[in-house]
Amino acid sequence: MDRRSQRQWVFALLTLFLLVGASQLAWAHAILMESMPKANSTVKGPELVIVLRFNVRVDGSRSRLHLVAANGSVVTLGNTEQPSPAGLKSTANGLKPGAYRLVWEVLASDGHMSRGEVPFTVN
Repeated sequence: MDRRSQRQWVFALLTLFLLVGASQLAWAHAILMESMPKANSTVKGPELVIVLRFNVRVDGSRSRLHLVAANGSVVTLGNTEQPSPAGLKSTANGLKPGAYRLVWEVLASDGHMSRGEVPFTVN
């Protein structure tokens, strides 16, 4: 094998390793695909049904949902259900008008924890 062929072979292998590594990172975390309430939306209270749908299966028993009010108070939603392998559902009661953040933590099917938040306002 001549020197040029060796370089092309090495370049092809490095490219393959980078592509495989990048694809593993792309699937390493649960990504929120849809939420109710939607990000930056305004909803009516005082009761709110919360539904989250992810791109992969999540472990509902190890997932957590928290509501953070504008004053910084945090309420952990303990009544979380799993209506589908990639979904979570809960209900928040007694919400007063104001800004909130729904903070979620889920364990994806590949074993990685993912976190995010959905800001919204209650009328």
